[in-house]
Amino acid sequence: MTEILVSFVFATTALAISPGPDNIFVLTQSIVNGKKYGLATVFGLMTGCIIHTTLVAFGVSEIIKTNDHLFLTIKILGACYLFYLAYKVYKSDAQIAFSLENVQQKSTLALFKTGFWMNVLNPKVTIFFLAFFPQFLFSENMNSVYQFYILGGLFILVSLFVFSSIAILAGTISNQIKQNKNVGIYLKWLQIVVFIGIALFIFFS
Repeated sequence: MTEILVSFVFATTALAISPGPDNIFVLTQSIVNGKKYGLATVFGLMTGCIIHTTLVAFGVSEIIKTNDHLFLTIKILGACYLFYLAYKVYKSDAQIAFSLENVQQKSTLALFKTGFWMNVLNPKVTIFFLAFFPQFLFSENMNSVYQFYILGGLFILVSLFVFSSIAILAGTISNQIKQNKNVGIYLKWLQIVVFIGIALFIFFS
């Protein structure tokens, strides 16, 4: 149980650090408007994760209860989806590009709402949770819904820590990214390794 949860935390940390639309959005808001506004965006994004966790928890739990073969199909499709994400990252530009132009000043409440709806209305988040979470169920005795919420809580806590660190240290992080062109390449391959590693874990678990 402990080993599975530790593996989940490490995988989540690597995913949170990897450059993506969410943490780039947090970065730009923090640089332009200040860390308070970046943190408001982070809290909105993390609140949205609760919705996705709930959808996956109750949906997948019912599948586990009723059909083992269907759950196996989800595992295989989940692994294939992660391989696909790794391929998409591989084909993408390694440069981390973000524009500070036209970033409007908004209130913290407005940015919280923006972060929340960015997350909730993104179907890729639900698909990713569906591919990612079931592989880390850690107990045969505990209700699977509770396990999904524990995993969701850990995912939110880890992502909150990483994203908040980005918001607070935005100025320093952005300068390092601009000065070191290799940072994008390192983070690109980190993301590829993480996606492939989780996909392999799914196939052989």
